[in-house]
Amino acid sequence: MPIFQDANGMAIKFFIQKDIPEEIQAEVCETIASLGGRVEPKVPRAGFILVQPGTAEEERLRLCWSTSERPERYFVPYTYVEACKVSGMLLKQIFIHNGQPIRMHIDSSIANVNVRAALSARIMHSGGDPTASAQSARVILADPNTEIFQHLVKTYQGEPEKYVESYLWVKKCIEKGQVIYTPVVYKNPGGRRPGEERTQFTEEDEQHLCNWIAAKIPYKETGGRTGNRLYQQLCEMAHDPEYAWVTRHTWQSWRERYKKNATRLDAKIAEIVEEKKPALGEKGQYGYVRKPEEKPKRTRKKTRNSSAANASTSDVVDTAPVSMHTMETYSVPMPVPMPGVMPPVSGPNDGFAPIMYEPPASVFQHISVPQPPPPTISPETARHQHAREEEMEDDEIEWQIREGTGPPPSWAKRKPDDDEEDQANKRQRTRYFASVSS
Repeated sequence: MPIFQDANGMAIKFFIQKDIPEEIQAEVCETIASLGGRVEPKVPRAGFILVQPGTAEEERLRLCWSTSERPERYFVPYTYVEACKVSGMLLKQIFIHNGQPIRMHIDSSIANVNVRAALSARIMHSGGDPTASAQSARVILADPNTEIFQHLVKTYQGEPEKYVESYLWVKKCIEKGQVIYTPVVYKNPGGRRPGEERTQFTEEDEQHLCNWIAAKIPYKETGGRTGNRLYQQLCEMAHDPEYAWVTRHTWQSWRERYKKNATRLDAKIAEIVEEKKPALGEKGQYGYVRKPEEKPKRTRKKTRNSSAANASTSDVVDTAPVSMHTMETYSVPMPVPMPGVMPPVSGPNDGFAPIMYEPPASVFQHISVPQPPPPTISPETARHQHAREEEMEDDEIEWQIREGTGPPPSWAKRKPDDDEEDQANKRQRTRYFASVSS
């Protein structure tokens, strides 16, 4: 069946705008005739008026021949014929509301220029007007993957005669053959509706609750059965198929159910515990955690010197204990003159000779302390040490001191010449002071 024929086999009528170039008109007429249609010299009562969008003649034709009394008269661009040929079907004029084209606005969020041009042509071929502004448009087409789309939805969701749709919405409507706007769903603001009852607790719910508490807190004296965390953990188990029943109530409802019926439910929990007899603190019970690992104690290692010193000290103390009784047996020795020191000289200026005390016998004389072996000395070192000792002996001989009433050393004797000069000097000083005093 040809595309441009109706269900009765009658040819669909077309009228072409007169100021369209003749070569375009000739090509369009040929295509229409090949597809079973017919071109009329006047505007038909029912059919298609092929216009060139954006021209003055198109506007005049719309003003003269666009009326609600002729709903089957459609204004389409002359490219409509070629579009029907490509699609292989007569494109329905679906974007019409109350006999007028639905005004649409293509938002700038659709950035691709080719997509915008194809979208505009598809809208016009299906009876719509894609040239409207955002304020005057009934439908705003935008990219749903941008923030602008969500902003447009929030901006115009309160206007009942304005719709924000995805650019894919046009294709969906053409495929379905009708305009279907995205439906609005009710979002529950929270709380129960008037007269609506909440989900009632059943005996099975209470049995599940008692099993949970018996597993987590088998003994009430440990506490925690009225805490929040116990029931929050219960609702967190909803992903487990065995705990799918927890979704029937919120964790607050589970907690309130136990709290308001604690006496009755504790008896059921006690029966479950008596049957299973779990030990206090078993794994999985509420409030019990793994004991932290003990850290090894750090011991300080004693150094070899300190340990040796302590050992030697302990040996001395153990082998030769000193008591106060032992120390009392020794009497204080009398002072004795130091050898080589002159005795005190009697006179007005008595002097005191240094006194040296004899030390008492050592308490630790019987202790034998091991002496380290003498170090080995090289021959060259021994020669230097012997020379040093001889030099020290010469110094001691040269600088000997007078012992007791013995003769003075050789270095202390004066020369005779020096004594005579000193006596002469003394006489001269005596004469000088005598003349001065007289």
